[in-house]
Amino acid sequence: MKLVLLSILFLSVLAKPVSAQFYLRGEIKDEKGNVLPNVKINLYSKNAYSFSYKSGSAGTFGIPTNLEVDTIILSLLGYEPLKKAVNVRQYQSFVLKMLSTNPNKIKNGLCSKTKQFFSEQYNLLSSNGESYSSLVENDFFNTSKYPETGFTLNIDRASYSNIRRFLNNGIKAPTNAVRIEEMLNYFDYKFDNNNAQDAKNKFAIHHYLTTCPWNNKSNLLFLHIKAPKLNLDTLPPSNLVFLIDVSGSMDKPNRLPLLQASFKKLVDNLRDIDYVTIVIYGGGVAKVLDATNGSEKEVIKNVIDSLSASGDTPGEAAIQTAYAAAAKTFIPGGNNRVILATDGDFNVGVTSEKALQELITRYTQSGIYLTCLGVGMGNYKDSKLEILSKSGKGNFAYIDNLYEAEKVLVTEFTKTMYAVANDATLNISFNANNIKEYRLIGFDNRVAAIVDKNSELEGGEVGSAHSMIAIFELKGLENNMDSSINIGNIELQYKLVDNNHIILNQNLAIQNTITLFNNALPSIKFATSVAMFGSLLKQSKYANDYDFIDIYKIASSAISANDYAKQEFIRLLQTAEKLYNPKKKWQIKNNR
Repeated sequence: MKLVLLSILFLSVLAKPVSAQFYLRGEIKDEKGNVLPNVKINLYSKNAYSFSYKSGSAGTFGIPTNLEVDTIILSLLGYEPLKKAVNVRQYQSFVLKMLSTNPNKIKNGLCSKTKQFFSEQYNLLSSNGESYSSLVENDFFNTSKYPETGFTLNIDRASYSNIRRFLNNGIKAPTNAVRIEEMLNYFDYKFDNNNAQDAKNKFAIHHYLTTCPWNNKSNLLFLHIKAPKLNLDTLPPSNLVFLIDVSGSMDKPNRLPLLQASFKKLVDNLRDIDYVTIVIYGGGVAKVLDATNGSEKEVIKNVIDSLSASGDTPGEAAIQTAYAAAAKTFIPGGNNRVILATDGDFNVGVTSEKALQELITRYTQSGIYLTCLGVGMGNYKDSKLEILSKSGKGNFAYIDNLYEAEKVLVTEFTKTMYAVANDATLNISFNANNIKEYRLIGFDNRVAAIVDKNSELEGGEVGSAHSMIAIFELKGLENNMDSSINIGNIELQYKLVDNNHIILNQNLAIQNTITLFNNALPSIKFATSVAMFGSLLKQSKYANDYDFIDIYKIASSAISANDYAKQEFIRLLQTAEKLYNPKKKWQIKNNR
């Protein structure tokens, strides 16, 4: 009998393929020496993220592998991920660094940065129950003292639609609600291929120099950056979590009902490979729809239609629940994203901007992005949503009507929801021999970012085919100077989404080729009109030499009759002139 059993055992061993020649063992602790259980462990030899192990209760692990040298990836919520090559013959000891849990240690992200420059402190502005981050307008810098500057690439456009809401309601926009870079980025611009990058580079970069329409002693430098476009036929699947505020403050036509209509438009465009989870918060937090395939459109819509507003606003618990849901259905290589829709009025649990920033920061390394959709008026918290979106390496939009909802969630879905690059920044070094002074129009920094000496420039998320424009005003540049002279250099830095460990660089010299403003491209003229409009609304000291009629003349000469968004801009100019210059004759109307 024993002989038979031994024979069977021997044959079973022979029949079983030997796939593991080595055994990787180790332990995982935090910086204080505490063991870390439930750490997610991935090996590249096991198809990277498709096959996972976890550390045990003592922080230890043992993993069979057929490679002597392998790459291990460790991840745990609240800790910095670790990637390291290991020799499996050796016992491994790993230490994971905790993400900051102290709000005072959270770094404030700068929108723009000029090296070695710091400004004085200002206070947070609150306007009629709405909160906006107090901004410090960029000033002129002496090039010989500060030759280098830079700004973050982001795709936020919330400021323009929010300003539109104020003006259409006959209210002057709070000055700190005016973020000129977001107003510029709201519109699409078409440029020729002048000085574009070659096909080997991921981004296209253009620059243009013109005379300045409001100061004949200055010039304007336009920088246009366009991101690569994803193939629409091969877009990765989406794992979306709708995080919808249904608290009592959302019980108004321009809040929850508007969001319901907005999300249903997004659902209409979901594919069979996409999934949606719905989490709501109001009085409490609930997952009202588990991950549901995009083909089940009526099921998803019915859940959206069933929502009603009541209760308080437990934003902290809601955010944690939404991220946990996104992590549960995480799609490797997919578009994993939480879409937070709210008026931003959190009043239960963590409510401060710093604490909310800390909360979101803990999730930024998980591969789950955050999109914030703001609605409402009266108690709208722009400052909270702006910070949340930037901390979550995402984007931010304000929805004031169904047209804007369709624009954000349908027409420009790939631009806003599919990232192609992270941590994108543009750095410019000016030649002090040719330029005496410069100022960046827009990209104004929050006070908290300026006064924090640890604050740094944090690059933005860039979506598929997204284009953005930035404008500098330059002093001291001679219009008749040799066009072959380079007056500066541009350096674009970014990380590709599918390779987030390598920083890529693109460089472009700024050539001194100046065009008279009257002969400039229509896109250049229109962008200038938007920047001038924003400067007037924020009561900039640099907007003393022109008025709404001057902006109208520039904008109207640069748009086509069938461009709805830009035609609407003209109408906003008319509305703003009546509101800001009530005693003046309506010049725009009389000049049409």
